[in-house]
Formats: sequence, C-alpha cells, structure tokens
Amino acid sequence: MRFAIRDVELSQPLQAIDLAPEEVGIALIGRWQERLVGFRMVRAEGRRSISAEALTAIADEAFAMPVLTAIIEREQPRPPSRALPTLTLAICTKDRAVRLARLLATLVEVRDRSPFAATEILVIDNAPSDDSTREVAASHAGVRYVTEPKAGLNFARNTALANATGDLLAFLDDDVVVDRHYLEGLAAAWRSAPEAGGFTGLVLPYRLETEAQICFEERGGFGRGFARREFQATSFAFPLHPAGAGLLGAGCNMAFDRALLLQLGGFDDALDTGRPLPGGGDLDIFYRVLRAGRTMVYEPRYAVFHEHRETVEQLRHQYWTWGLGLMAFLVKSWRTDREWRPQHRALVRWWLLDQLKSVAGAAARLRPRDLRFRLAEFAGGIQGLFGEYDRSQRRVAAIRDRLS
Repeated sequence: MRFAIRDVELSQPLQAIDLAPEEVGIALIGRWQERLVGFRMVRAEGRRSISAEALTAIADEAFAMPVLTAIIEREQPRPPSRALPTLTLAICTKDRAVRLARLLATLVEVRDRSPFAATEILVIDNAPSDDSTREVAASHAGVRYVTEPKAGLNFARNTALANATGDLLAFLDDDVVVDRHYLEGLAAAWRSAPEAGGFTGLVLPYRLETEAQICFEERGGFGRGFARREFQATSFAFPLHPAGAGLLGAGCNMAFDRALLLQLGGFDDALDTGRPLPGGGDLDIFYRVLRAGRTMVYEPRYAVFHEHRETVEQLRHQYWTWGLGLMAFLVKSWRTDREWRPQHRALVRWWLLDQLKSVAGAAARLRPRDLRFRLAEFAGGIQGLFGEYDRSQRRVAAIRDRLS
C-alpha cells in the first residue's frame, strides 16, 4: 500500500501514469516552469493507470489558480536585485548516519550552485554513540563537522549558532532532503524581505509507502500551502497570533538572521530536548523573533521533502509530542512575556476546547484510529500544561552540570 509520488511539469502536456500493483494512488507535485505550485493526493480507486485526460482534469481543478498566480508574478517588473548575504546550512543530527548521507547528497549539489555570497554546510553531531556521523560528514568536501556532547536538539542548534559564519543560518533536520530549487527559494524569500528575522518553507512528503505516512499526509501533514505569507507581530485575522506560532512553518526547514538569534540569546535548551520533550523549540523561536519586532516569511519555493513516521504507533507518539511541546512552550511564554499573558491563556482555552470537540467528533464518527491520534495529542497537551517545562529545566540543568 503506497502512493506513487510524481513531479509533473504543468507547462507541458501531461502523460498517463501507470501504477505498480502495490500502489493505491498518486501524489502529484505540481510545478509551473520548475516553480512549485501545488500538491494533490489522488486515490486510484482500482485503476491501474491514471490517464492523461484524468490528470489534466485533476491539474485544472487543483493547480489552475496557483499557476495563474505564478504567471502573473513572473510578468511583474522586478525590483533591482540585491546582493545576497552569506549562508550557513546547519544539520543537527544524532546517530542517523544513513539519513544524513541522503540529505548531504542533495544539499552538496545545491550548494555547488548557490546564489548566496558564500555557503557553508555545518554538521552538528549531537552526543554521538559512534563515529558514523563524522565519517559521513568527512566523505563530502567542504562539510564542517562539530560535536555537541549534551544530548538535545536545542543544545545542538545553539552549537550551530556558535560555530556558524554565515549572515543567515538555515536549519535542516536529518530526515529531510532538499528540493533542487531549495536555495533559490531561500534567496527569493530573503530578497522579498531582507529585513525579516526569519524564514520558513514548504515541507512535502519524501515517500508515502506506509499506512502511517499516507494517513499523516491526508490529515494535513506539515502543509502550509503554496502561497507566500508574511507574518508580523500582530494579526487582525488571528487575534491569538503570535502565540499560535505553529502557523508559520516547521522546524525541519527554517532560517534566521544569525545576528538576531545571538541578540535573542539563542534557542531555549529546555525545549526540543529529545525524547523527554521533543518539541516546542521551533514554536518558541518563531514567537520570540516576532515579539522582537521582526517579520517572518513563509516561502513555498524554499522546500524540502520529509521522511514521515513509518508506523501508526510512531505517528501517534508524534501527535503526543505536538501537544506536549505546544503547552510547554505556552507555559514558558506565559512566564517570560507578561504583556502577552491574555493571549497565552486564551490560546490554551481555545486549544483544549478544540481538542475536546475533535475527540468527541472522532468518537461519534466511529473512527478509532483518528480518535487515538486526537487523544494522544490531548494527553500530551495536558502533560505539557502541568509541569513539563519545569521538569525539562531540571533535566537540562543536570546535563549541564554533568558535562561541565
């Protein structure tokens, strides 16, 4: 049971797609003259191929408006091009050498044709158990390797911040690969708002070969859409913004003005610590960038492909961590940002009510798998609300003491 992922160039006539016996559908990645414009999953419904006519109908329905937007934008006069800054691409990884090798294979290729003034790749090996990550990094020319002995993603991110040389610092998780226009997308985002404090990008599925991967993508995945968005510190459309920082993007694909990160004191080590609290770090830094008065930009051309969780149990755990990380972040923000406390309280109330409605809806519709996911996220949120941030602070303090 899997979906065939296919890139389709919409400026050319579409060709029929044949499906293998185990493929139950196709996932179309739509491009217009190489520009990413859409994504659509289509179940085969027993068909062994999707005809050119059927594909054209799907494309007309799913991709027509974004293609029109891309054409209009291409025809607009372009402002004078500004010189791009220097860039550090940081990969924080722990004991996943095979996935790191896969990512570096795509990243080195785009680095070699980077539009930025200078581009370096920095691998942060987080509390490694062997030399496999070091060996993978050494096998690629121009990849710099640094070890961070304290286990925890935000420890590793702060080590990247301390060692980076670029004006921009982009972070990639080791379970992604980059799109072939990844750096052009980041360059377009920076040129559109060079004063911005941070940037996020599109996250598409790397493969859809298990029930859990298909389920996650059908439930929305990491999707933030194919329209560029600019986020300020306040929003009339969403009064709880920026407390609901998850709207901005995902931590597996984000970049920041490095000087701003240093000014903000880096990442909070007590969030995104790994297994005890594997979340909240991206929400926290998005929120702090906006509260510092800097814009954040979401640019879909700045794109990666993410290896989703393979099993239903792993996916259930992911939803649990989402609830846990969100509430730990909100507890921390409520304590440190007194001015915004009404928004934090309101978001907690809204989230709890929305989760309870979702749980009740899944139960009423007799959807046991969906019910498990929603209960897991709700349970994670309750744990995060009642003391997880404090527990995490104590854990990271003990780690620092042990390794100091």
